Amino acid sequence: MPGVEFAGVGKTYASGSHAVKGVSLQVAEGEFLVLVGPSGCGKSTLLRMVAGLEEVSEGEIRIGDRRVNEIAPRDRDVAMVFQNYALYPHMSVAENLAFGLKMRKVAPDEIRRRVGAAANMLGLERYLAKRPRELSGGERQRVALGRAMVREPKVFLFDEPLSNLDARLRVEMRAEIRRLHQRVGATMIYVTHDQVEAMTMGDRIAVLDRGQLQQCAGPRALYARPANRFVASFIGTPPVNFLEGVVAAGGRAVQVGAVALPLGEEQRAALATREGSRVTVGVRPEDLVGAGEGLASTVDLVEPLGSETLVHASCEAGRLIARFTSAVVPAVGATLRLTVRPEAVLLFDHASGVSLLEPQAAATT
Repeated sequence: MPGVEFAGVGKTYASGSHAVKGVSLQVAEGEFLVLVGPSGCGKSTLLRMVAGLEEVSEGEIRIGDRRVNEIAPRDRDVAMVFQNYALYPHMSVAENLAFGLKMRKVAPDEIRRRVGAAANMLGLERYLAKRPRELSGGERQRVALGRAMVREPKVFLFDEPLSNLDARLRVEMRAEIRRLHQRVGATMIYVTHDQVEAMTMGDRIAVLDRGQLQQCAGPRALYARPANRFVASFIGTPPVNFLEGVVAAGGRAVQVGAVALPLGEEQRAALATREGSRVTVGVRPEDLVGAGEGLASTVDLVEPLGSETLVHASCEAGRLIARFTSAVVPAVGATLRLTVRPEAVLLFDHASGVSLLEPQAAATT
């Protein structure tokens, strides 16, 4: 299965609005890449340009060694799974699976083979005679997946395919699509606005904002070393805490209000020449500890989530969210001191929002 390459790809509409700006990215052969970002960031436009449903305004897209900018959608050998399933209501499941192959005049025996293989892989054998209206949302989505599979395309494209499912089915279908990728080994590009989907599904994740690529890395690297403040804020649930401070003690601490936050070795090295500079400190909720000296905070809200509890608190530096995994948690109105794990602190330039820490070497993990 070939990979996909974006080389300076942009999309500008007749109105002059820029949906995508200069995206350069390589999707490796057999890779599962997730495009993620807020609504309007350009992720679906980028996917539609791969499919040929949107024209490329600048740059080029290559599938394998072939430039596809001017190639018709049906000749690109890609299969797309949409949010709304797009099944034919008057056809049976088997007919829906076979329709695209019949239109391409594939031999009947080959159609039966491909439909049977897809139905077996997705557990659809007992639904083949049913119409879409007789199926649940999850079953319809599996049919949509099967219809893409029988094409045996070079690249699978997914445009927010789970958005219409309830929470339980979303979890099931995430696993179904990942298993499909492991079995087929095809190149897949998956669009979502849900960062939990992105983190659990992608080999790598490309984060977009306002049409521009912000960072592309593996889930762990993206979480641990976001390239800028936007990526840090978008990746992670609950979101990262941001605190404004000044570099103090020769880069060994950041002064946040009356408290000097201690730093790990890597963080101290990054701030060694920035004495007196303003920086933004990022702290994940699990890296705030309710013990020792730290930020004096008042508990505003407690959210029990079973295996963990989220504690929302206010301090002089702003609002914070801490993750507690112990059975004992503070009550609303209680005062506590939240200490930061020094080695887990994220640091960003105050003006540009760019990370001051080096990205992890293992960027694809």
